[in-house]
Amino acid sequence: MSVTIYGSACSSTRKAKQWFSKNGINYVERNVMKDELTVHELQSILRMTVEGTDEIISTRSKVYKDLNLDIESLPLQELLELIKEHPRLLRSPIIVDAKRLQVGYHEEDIRQFLPRKTREYQWLQWRTNHLSLAEG
Repeated sequence: MSVTIYGSACSSTRKAKQWFSKNGINYVERNVMKDELTVHELQSILRMTVEGTDEIISTRSKVYKDLNLDIESLPLQELLELIKEHPRLLRSPIIVDAKRLQVGYHEEDIRQFLPRKTREYQWLQWRTNHLSLAEG
């Protein structure tokens, strides 16, 4: 399984990289500020979203506010070119593998990238611990 972390040098991206390293999951890091994303990569990310551009665009970013964007009225190709030109428009990190996408670092949600057997084992451990606490 190949995981790619698209991000900038922010605390959420650092936390995500640390989490993957701690859990022994290989990942490829793409610093979107130094290594421009291609339109194809952006399209691949968008295909995996549930909410489309709303999910990956950082509406609180300075560049979003400075550009005074109305994303709804922009043709997709134009938006993709804008993102290439202004990568800070993207939320960070965006984590993807062949089947999953996660935007931002959320400790509970990131567990989806653990292999199934590891998730099952951890759940059983958690359940055993909580049952013994409840009985005690």
